[in-house]
Amino acid sequence: MVRTRVIQTLFAYYKDGDKTPLTAKKELLKSFSDTYDLYVLLLDFVNQLTMYAEEQIQQAEQRAKVTHQSYVANRRLVNNGLAQVVFNNHQIRNYIQNNQLSWDAGMSAVSAVYKQLQEMPWYAEYMAAPDCDYEADKRLWRRIYEMMIGNDQLESALEEMEVVLDRQNWTVDMDLVLSFVIKTIKRLDQETGADQDILPMFTNEDELQFAKDLLRYAIEEKPRYEALIDSHLRNWDAQRIAYMDRIILQTALAEIFHFPDIALQVSLNEYIELSKEYSSDKSYTFINGVLTEILRDERRQGTLTKALVVN
Repeated sequence: MVRTRVIQTLFAYYKDGDKTPLTAKKELLKSFSDTYDLYVLLLDFVNQLTMYAEEQIQQAEQRAKVTHQSYVANRRLVNNGLAQVVFNNHQIRNYIQNNQLSWDAGMSAVSAVYKQLQEMPWYAEYMAAPDCDYEADKRLWRRIYEMMIGNDQLESALEEMEVVLDRQNWTVDMDLVLSFVIKTIKRLDQETGADQDILPMFTNEDELQFAKDLLRYAIEEKPRYEALIDSHLRNWDAQRIAYMDRIILQTALAEIFHFPDIALQVSLNEYIELSKEYSSDKSYTFINGVLTEILRDERRQGTLTKALVVN
């Protein structure tokens, strides 16, 4: 996610000629905090869906009372052990309160997911099982979140929340953040209590410093990287290269030349994958080719000390 955010920040920085490197740095840091807001909010979706399910039960009970019909509520989802762990988690509750986060603008997604859930055979099996333990409760929520990946209604709701809460680029990383939520659910323990940790915004301080330095080097040495790219375009028209491809190439070069502790092949693989996600269909072939040619030349000239491994 770090490289993705740097590339997105650079894209916006170069598109807006009025921005300064300091502004870009501030926007990069804000994008990280905004993404973490989304992570915590999506964790809190457990509570939102659980409360919505309870509301549906209460409405059904009221209808049954008015019409004098028999109705036996199934509160297995409402009483789900994982939901109770999430609801009681101090870190989640404090973060939502301190950052004034709310699902108020996204409740359409809650009702849509609840409706979709009623149609899932695995949900019916869970609700009908004679009994369920905590592991079964966790499995249910992992499947619910997996069901939410690629969900257009959730994405639309998050876009509305993004505007209301003044956050940025949420939907760009929605599926990735959902994967972090699923990872968190796997590690939440019922016995540990309300003080157990969720995932941190950064693994360590080095990760944050890497992001800031990568952005700085990409901006400061743009002329050098542009010259390198243009001189290795073999059969490509410099004017027709996708704007995003240039951003990805510049960022990749900044990492390769300034972070000796990162294996060269790791850098190459990371930026080739990013090109598959954020640029055109054939960009990854182009980016791989240009980077490989640049690195071979730099190696011959003795300006690159890291070994080049070519697949």
